[in-house]
Amino acid sequence: MAIVVEEDARKHSYPGEVAWQLLADAEKVVVAVGKKVVEFDPTTVDRALFLKKVIGPSGNLRAPALRNGKVFYIGYNTKIYKALLLKQ
Repeated sequence: MAIVVEEDARKHSYPGEVAWQLLADAEKVVVAVGKKVVEFDPTTVDRALFLKKVIGPSGNLRAPALRNGKVFYIGYNTKIYKALLLKQ
C-alpha cells in the first residue's frame, strides 16, 4: 500500500463539520470503538450518532484516520489494519 497523502493531526485538524464533509462521500466508514468495530454508511447514518463515534475528546476527527479508495478507517484496531494489509 502506497501512502499518497499524509497529514499531521497536530498541524491540520478536522472538527465536526469539516470531518462530516470529508467522510460524507465515503462508501463506508469503519470505526474502531474500543475493541469493537462498527461500520457506517454515511448516506443513511444518523449524523449525530456518527459524529459521536468519529470525533474524539479533542473535538477533532479521531486518529489514526486512513482512507483506502472510498472507504475510511477511523481509530485504531489491530484486526482492521491486519485485514487491510492482507488485502494488498
